[in-house]
Amino acid sequence: MRSSFGSLIRLARAGFVLARAGVFSDVDPSILPPAARLPLALARLLAGPGARTAGAKGAGKKASGLANLPGAISRLGPSYVKLGQFLATRPDVVGVAVVQQLERLQDRMEPFPRAVAIATIEAAFGESLGRIFASFGEPVAAASIAQVHRARVKDAEGERDVAVKVLRPGVERLFRRDLGDMYVAARLAERWSGDAARRLKLIEVVDTLARTVKMEMDFRLEAAAASEFAENVAKDTDLRIPRIDWDRTAKEVLTLEWIDGTPLSDIKALACKGYNLQDLGRNVVQSFLRTAMRDGFFHADMHQGNLFVDPQGRLTAVDFGIMGRLGFNERRFLAEILYGFIKRDYRRVAEVHFEAGYVPRVHKVEDFAQAIRAIGEPIHSRTADQISMAKLLTLLFEITGLFDMKTRIELVLLQKTMVVVEGVARTLDPKLDVWTTSEPVVGAWIEQNLGPVGKLQDAGRAAATLARFASNLPGVLLRGENIVNQLEGMAENGFELSESAMQKIGEAEARGSRLGHIALWLIAAIGLLMLFR
Repeated sequence: MRSSFGSLIRLARAGFVLARAGVFSDVDPSILPPAARLPLALARLLAGPGARTAGAKGAGKKASGLANLPGAISRLGPSYVKLGQFLATRPDVVGVAVVQQLERLQDRMEPFPRAVAIATIEAAFGESLGRIFASFGEPVAAASIAQVHRARVKDAEGERDVAVKVLRPGVERLFRRDLGDMYVAARLAERWSGDAARRLKLIEVVDTLARTVKMEMDFRLEAAAASEFAENVAKDTDLRIPRIDWDRTAKEVLTLEWIDGTPLSDIKALACKGYNLQDLGRNVVQSFLRTAMRDGFFHADMHQGNLFVDPQGRLTAVDFGIMGRLGFNERRFLAEILYGFIKRDYRRVAEVHFEAGYVPRVHKVEDFAQAIRAIGEPIHSRTADQISMAKLLTLLFEITGLFDMKTRIELVLLQKTMVVVEGVARTLDPKLDVWTTSEPVVGAWIEQNLGPVGKLQDAGRAAATLARFASNLPGVLLRGENIVNQLEGMAENGFELSESAMQKIGEAEARGSRLGHIALWLIAAIGLLMLFR
């Protein structure tokens, strides 16, 4: 109970910061359950003078409240910045307008002292810094989870520069506490909002964030992701991944090759160095699609700050904390959808959704194809450089929501990454024809996996699956017999709960109800105190 009370206090503070920024000014109370309307009314009263004035301007109202969202989240600390960045990949949860503001979040924090970084490194390896690195510089970049130093190593391979990523001290405890608060908020929202909150799967969102952050804070896992990614693209001539220094990598420390490259965000520098910006834009799109479709493993944070061009003109990616995976069915889904739109075969695009099981069979393929046609036809009246593949997929996901399409996290992450990739590519080349650029990658994958060779591979996979099933059949039949016997026993004797189980269920219900009421009035009381202070 004590920890829940502390969570409510911290959540009330977070709500106050967001309310003062006017973030809730544009929320329509009619779409909220009755229990949430009092806190919303209070939040509007707490909005700062600037937000209130801007909100009164009618047309400018929508921009004013949400425009303050990135700054408000940044004031709440690194955990909320990370939450905001994660929600920026979930337009299905927060909506497109909120995502556009969350994309402005800058994960930039004040660096912690070099001496603290050295202490972390020495504790991680159990050796003095001088035995690990020949030299170790000041921080060159700092974010919510870690900061990066430039260092130099000397070993059997000679001397070379490396980038050393060091975990921010105390960050694990801070994230653990704030994630606990977010779980409390998600549970309360699901209790108050009923079906609306459950449809958004808020607890599942926090679960996914917790897993993501846990993996990001173990640099051995990031190193493994970078290593796997490097193996996948080893034969690609236009994409390079920094080499991992495993001898100097631990849970709190990641050491990898230093990249002397030009960031893709510096367009003038790229042009001055003679790089072909059109080729670079094409390379960004094709590299992303190639890794996503060929390998099923893609860099899911391909913004300009994580992409460089090395002296040989190769695209170089860094920061592998957020990666995406696609199974064979998801890759086929993506390829056939893109190819179907290119060929204006809307019936086939609709069939792919049903074959993948993403749209329930209660709907008709013909109706779904008609809805997809409403998306596809307008794009064919425009020139290729005016057609946004990312916008197309965004519209597609909006339409599929009308047909009860199940949210697939991997596909949402893919769609979000494609938005970023396309934006980066068109920054380099505003006239980039994304469709022509994508066709060689998509067409080659379809030919290899869905053509004659692909059919043979499908047959081989099917035969292997049947063989595994046949070998496991005796055990499956035995388990089935046991389940049937148990069900028959329940049918004859009934299903009973023990007295202790019933007592625990009652206690849990009562506790949850009390917590919900306490939370509501606590937030209201704190808000009033701050308002009339």
